Amino acid sequence: MGTFSSYDGTRLAYHGPAGDDPLICLPGGPMTASSYLAPLPLDDVLRLDLRGTGESEEAPSETYRVDRQVDDVEALRQHLGLDRIRLLGHSAGGTLAILYAARFPQHVKELVLVAPSPRVVGIDIADEDRREIALTRSGEPWYAEAIKGFEEIWAGNVTPEAFEKATPFWHGRWDDERRAADDHPANEEAAEVYYAEGALDPEATRAALKNLDAPTLLIAGEVDVALPPKRAQEYAGLFPSTRFVVLPGAGHVPWLDDPEAFAATVQRMP
Repeated sequence: MGTFSSYDGTRLAYHGPAGDDPLICLPGGPMTASSYLAPLPLDDVLRLDLRGTGESEEAPSETYRVDRQVDDVEALRQHLGLDRIRLLGHSAGGTLAILYAARFPQHVKELVLVAPSPRVVGIDIADEDRREIALTRSGEPWYAEAIKGFEEIWAGNVTPEAFEKATPFWHGRWDDERRAADDHPANEEAAEVYYAEGALDPEATRAALKNLDAPTLLIAGEVDVALPPKRAQEYAGLFPSTRFVVLPGAGHVPWLDDPEAFAATVQRMP
């Protein structure tokens, strides 16, 4: 583990080799400790613990807003002494990666987006989008109970209990091994601030991405209810140089569903 001081003096931690060309991985959640990214089947992975998560120090609550954490990524780049960096963002971490690329395009060598949150670019995922994916899982042994959670959410009863019931839909497979791996520490207070008012400007972000001169890979899972493939394809179209890949049978955490296919997809980056 390494540490560095960010722009405001907060000590942040990272895990992995700080070599000449690491793949800097930004976790989702939002604000989940980066430990869940440890199984990524890739070489030279450097995982950043966002402020207030994992081994990183806590910070004033207003600094947890995602656009303000862009400066943490920039501080890490400077700490590593790299002119251009390779970034991987998963889920809500994709928002942070995109905002960094929009603000510091000259420092982005390549961008890998894994089931990225669509909020940052203003793409709405409708209930029908999720329902279409959910119905394809009707043969699963857990389906009858899990669909109750979604039905509650779609009826407006958006509770932690309803999301807990629907958890299996976020995974390509749901078994004892996956259940054991699904629990990772998150900073719930910080998560509430991550997308606070003023954090996102989808129109400005879309405009910035049109001029991004960096190879971009967007990976979607075939059965991901968070970013269904149809919406993921629309998302990929916002970048000038994008490779879009849908991994068969994969959910929101595709490297766990098919590590070999995931690794081969990322390793094909230029």
